[in-house]
Amino acid sequence: MPAKIDRYTVDRELGSGGMGEVYLAHSPGGDQVAVKLIRSDKHDPETRARFEREALIARTVIGTGRVARFLNADPFAERPWMAMEYVPGRTLLTCIDADGVLPSLFVASLGVLLAEGLDAVHAAKLLHRDLKPQNVIMGRDGPMIIDFGLGAFLDGDSESLSRSGMVVGTIRCMPPEQARGSSELTTAADVYALGAVLLYAAARRFPYDGIGWNAVLAQVTNPDIGPDLHGVPEDLVPLIASMLAFEPRDRPTLDDIADSCISLMESAGRTPVGMRQALIARTTSGGISGAAEEPPPALIESRDEIGNHERSPLDEGPEDAESDESAPAELPTPDTGKKERREVTGPRGQRPASSISEAKLVADELRAQYAMSAVL
Repeated sequence: MPAKIDRYTVDRELGSGGMGEVYLAHSPGGDQVAVKLIRSDKHDPETRARFEREALIARTVIGTGRVARFLNADPFAERPWMAMEYVPGRTLLTCIDADGVLPSLFVASLGVLLAEGLDAVHAAKLLHRDLKPQNVIMGRDGPMIIDFGLGAFLDGDSESLSRSGMVVGTIRCMPPEQARGSSELTTAADVYALGAVLLYAAARRFPYDGIGWNAVLAQVTNPDIGPDLHGVPEDLVPLIASMLAFEPRDRPTLDDIADSCISLMESAGRTPVGMRQALIARTTSGGISGAAEEPPPALIESRDEIGNHERSPLDEGPEDAESDESAPAELPTPDTGKKERREVTGPRGQRPASSISEAKLVADELRAQYAMSAVL
């Protein structure tokens, strides 16, 4: 582990994966940051120059609190690195795997908040290109997108999907055009990935799965094989299915997604403000008042949950992959449809006096459903 990366003093490693290693570090003044060192096989001059351009643009992402701030980078260091705002909290992947799937209204809240974040990234003329449950941190202010700005290292032909046994990008959340190696991606690619994230939140499954990345790749790039939406509540199926459309032109815009999510909440008598607070209560250890300042012990011990670092059989060659630990078959899911809405949100049209009381109402009902300990 390096003692310093440029002016940042390294405290500990947070994880490692296909793009490199991530370290928790602090600035000379003591601000915590997450610093990513890029893999040594990503050092060609063209990629470094593209990274420099994207790093300059990434600093201009404004207008949302849903994206971890891009702080600094050096694409021409011996090993390129980038520093991002450090966001304490669990990844969405960890939350779903540990606590169970989110009911419809919580998924809707997650969807509109993440759509706001992606919209700010797209307004800066950037794409995320690797949005997935591991790259969404559920912190004290709600969901935050991390690891954007790595697009320069994710471009390339189809051979870049697997190099030295590693998957570049995440094939289970990757749209068909990206999986085919297209270098002309549009914002619709991030819309597809957001659909995959919402699918995992709602049903703990990915659109396509299998033994080894090549088996998943064959499904993702086949227009005759639709995504697996088993377990998704009925009121979310039309939205998520449209986001996972094979053709980019058939996917909704981020504005359309936000409108659909808001309509779902309002039709159940809930407000976006109240559902955001309830989502925070459901996914953080510290409730509405905020999450702990340090990552949960499980996060530190596993050393693979911040950023782009989850190891799975899809990170190995097909001959090494025996099973996919993230498969959802064993996980019981809550009831769906009208029964779910009634249990989670109470009678349609009921509005507590404030957003905090609304969040507490939903959180109390969820504790009973999931046998959770009180956090409010």
